[in-house]
Amino acid sequence: MTPFARRRVTAVLGPTNTGKTYLAIERMLGHASGMIGFPLRLLARENYDRVVKIKGAGQVALVTGEEKIVPPGARYFLCTVESMPVDRATDFLGVDEIQLCADPERGHVFTDRLLHARGTQETMFMGADTLRTILRKLVPEAETISRPRFSTLAYTGECKLSRLPPRSTVVAFSAAEVYETAELMRRQRGGTAVVMGALSPRTRRAQVGMFEAGEVDYLVATDAIGMGLNLDLEHVAFAKLSKFDGQTMRPLGASEIAQIAGRAGRHMTDGSFGTTNDIGPIDPKTIEAVEEHRFDPHDTVFWRARDLNLRSPGALLTSLERHPPSPILRRASRCDDLRALSALAREPDILDLARNPGAVGLLWEVCQIPDFQKILSDRHTRLLSRIYRNLMAGGLDAGSYLPTDWVAQQIARIDRCDGDIDTLVARIAQVRTWTYVSHRADWLADPQHWQERTRAIEDKLSDALHERLTARFVDRRAAVLVRRLRTGDEMLAAIKADGIVLVEGEFVGRLHGFRFQVDEAVTGGDAQALLTAARRALLSEIPRRLRALERAPAQEFALLPGGGLTWRGEAVGGLGAGDTALTPIVEPLSSEFLDSRARERLRLCLAAWLQRHLRARLMPLYRVCEAATQGEFSGPARGLLYQLGEALGVIPRDRVGEQLRAIGKAERKRLAALGVRLGRVSVYMPALRRSGRPEILGLLWSAHRRTAIPAFPAHESRTCLPAPDADESFYLAVGYCCLPGFKGPRLAIRAEALEHLAQEVFRLSQNGPFRASARLHRLVDGDAARLETALRALRYDVRQDTEGLQVSRRRGRAGNGANGRGDKNAGPAKKSGPRQVRKTNSSPFDILRELTPGE
Repeated sequence: MTPFARRRVTAVLGPTNTGKTYLAIERMLGHASGMIGFPLRLLARENYDRVVKIKGAGQVALVTGEEKIVPPGARYFLCTVESMPVDRATDFLGVDEIQLCADPERGHVFTDRLLHARGTQETMFMGADTLRTILRKLVPEAETISRPRFSTLAYTGECKLSRLPPRSTVVAFSAAEVYETAELMRRQRGGTAVVMGALSPRTRRAQVGMFEAGEVDYLVATDAIGMGLNLDLEHVAFAKLSKFDGQTMRPLGASEIAQIAGRAGRHMTDGSFGTTNDIGPIDPKTIEAVEEHRFDPHDTVFWRARDLNLRSPGALLTSLERHPPSPILRRASRCDDLRALSALAREPDILDLARNPGAVGLLWEVCQIPDFQKILSDRHTRLLSRIYRNLMAGGLDAGSYLPTDWVAQQIARIDRCDGDIDTLVARIAQVRTWTYVSHRADWLADPQHWQERTRAIEDKLSDALHERLTARFVDRRAAVLVRRLRTGDEMLAAIKADGIVLVEGEFVGRLHGFRFQVDEAVTGGDAQALLTAARRALLSEIPRRLRALERAPAQEFALLPGGGLTWRGEAVGGLGAGDTALTPIVEPLSSEFLDSRARERLRLCLAAWLQRHLRARLMPLYRVCEAATQGEFSGPARGLLYQLGEALGVIPRDRVGEQLRAIGKAERKRLAALGVRLGRVSVYMPALRRSGRPEILGLLWSAHRRTAIPAFPAHESRTCLPAPDADESFYLAVGYCCLPGFKGPRLAIRAEALEHLAQEVFRLSQNGPFRASARLHRLVDGDAARLETALRALRYDVRQDTEGLQVSRRRGRAGNGANGRGDKNAGPAKKSGPRQVRKTNSSPFDILRELTPGE
């Protein structure tokens, strides 16, 4: 026979990770019925789910203050210790973490179960060995069985947070310390899960689930982690070695350190514990005690009387404060329900209502409504007072319910998911209080409705809290990448069509052409981790992308107005200065993913496309340049064509006067066939002024000069523009001739328009002075002041009168085109009598250099 069959009461004692809870469930399921009390609702739920899988939902009940699932045929009850229906007889009864008898706040409940709760066939208490001595005195009939720890627990000293091993938890003892540590872990290690006593069970499960699933490698927790959470932990690091116990700050005892540190190492896997480097080492004696599981035994446990005097609130308080019958029992005086009763017993209207045992008993039940916020304020007391008054509104015999409208109003105020982490924690605590109230069927008219409502709100708030915690303390992307980088496993990468880079399914940045840009939200240490991950993952993607570029059709490339070269809309290169303006070089954008060979392949591909593109858009200019190198034209003509190509299509006539005088009529016709016009003011190519070409010519000028493109309103409808500061060579490149200003800034006129103006004015001036026509105004965009500037630059006299501009040839000097002959209307200059005419320059550009704006 086993030892369990011989003794009705058994105490299974030992450190964490000894399989005590597993043994208790196994023993319970060996009986026809059973009940186990756990210290936490979370543990009760966890073990309820486990037993349901074995026995089926119809045979298993869950009983906590906030959740009751009791099928009609339930035989096995998983409960919180406070909610155990001890008046129900079961074959097996167990209480987990029985050492909590020594807890100042809840210990009296565990002590009551130790003294009075029994199974009809078998009773089992599970807990730490520190309770062995007291247990022998209080329950002498109990057989104690020691369970050794399955794995070892070793102290590893101090460690920086940035060097903590994976699968570690950092333990702090306040919400502020947890948040501060979690923020640091996010920056340094990609993120952490968070566990605190203030979290709802659902939120706690979600956070722990994230850790267990490997989404994060770290956990930051309060000492709530030390109670029954079975985690895949390898190391526990204490960020503090003292805690506030509700009254004062005190150092942690060796047994408390062991309870928390014992979470490291599960089953046969060894664990370790230590401290963070900012608090110093643990005392050697404490280390020895934790490693060898030797602790000072408890010499007292907390107790409270069971026989209560319900004659009046005062009598009830007196009975609750009764001294225990044994020196090893200490009176429990720090309980929330006792504080609430003391406060309500001082209110006169409460005393007026609580005048009989039934009313006093109801008052005591109301005082036992838990304060889940634990903030030691009178807010909870005011709520209890309101609940009691409402329940007593019709008298105890009337069976009054809480007013439905009032309950609905109280719960509606909590049904909100906005706010920060602390706000959501507070709302969850409030709704848990109402969940507890909803399970008092004699207090509400429709308890089932309110149970469903409060549970739905708690679930919604818990999910929102989990999302807030995850968003604040977990960088999922960095956590995944840091873990992959540590293990050296090959990363799964994908490049979406829009350039988004995904590594292990997480967004890490964007690939612009061949350059990787880390996500802008990433700062600090995360950026380097992501870049390292991207380097590894993109090593195969970049060559594939380069091959795709080399095979890409022409329409996938573009030359941008600023001189950038793009492929599929992403920048891949730019223009650089070549030997001539028409032969720019291509400069691929720098990328750490392109070696010298790949960079050269990219350059050659872009250069080939650019030459094809420029030739297609500027074919007339290319033909001119090619003709300049062939022998079908004379030397002067080839020199003219060469200069025209260098200047990108427009040359002031005075600069090529020598060549023009040496070119015969037949060769002029051949130049005209190439699209070259020999005008009175300039030599130009009208075909280069078509849509989009001036912009390209401006880019070529800019690249060749290694300078930015001047501000230039390239509106094709504008023939006349102010040109105060720009380089004259730029205006010539884009098809404009610059004239000196008369009463304002320099003027730039499109070469064709200036030629038309010069020819028209010359024609009109043959018959003497004339008035400027509307046609002349239209040639300068209808601006009279600009027309006057242009006419003066062309060496005409201009007078303004009430009827407009009066124009005449300037006496004593050759007018426009007098000796500077164009292709048309350029006959011999007429002699003006015996007077000798002073030799003039052949082009207005020469004349313009001699003029001042006021001449």
